[in-house]
Amino acid sequence: MDKESPQPVSIKLHQKSRILEISFSDGQNFELSCELLRVYSPSAEVRGHGPGQSVLQTGKENVSIDKVEPVGHYAVKLIFDDGHNTGLYSWAYLYNLGENKDELWKDYLQGLIDAGYQRKGTH
Repeated sequence: MDKESPQPVSIKLHQKSRILEISFSDGQNFELSCELLRVYSPSAEVRGHGPGQSVLQTGKENVSIDKVEPVGHYAVKLIFDDGHNTGLYSWAYLYNLGENKDELWKDYLQGLIDAGYQRKGTH
């Protein structure tokens, strides 16, 4: 990430609401649900090892983040309560998730519908 790219100035985990709030140096503020972060994990387990190899994540409606660990000056590692702890969330990746969260969320929900999965605890 170059010096011109927005850097996080604040990262707050709201465990009760299961939201990770990230404020960036350009003034952007994003609230990302633990579920969104989990199902869009940058790990090979979720994304696969190449194009078209991503694995739809199901049963993550109530997932929480237990811990946020800094990785150098470029990323964080998120430790989820379902045991998932691989994949580094770079600042650019988190920013992209924030900017595109509505579209990504729609894609995720459509993927669940297409797979015949019914989200639990939803209206």
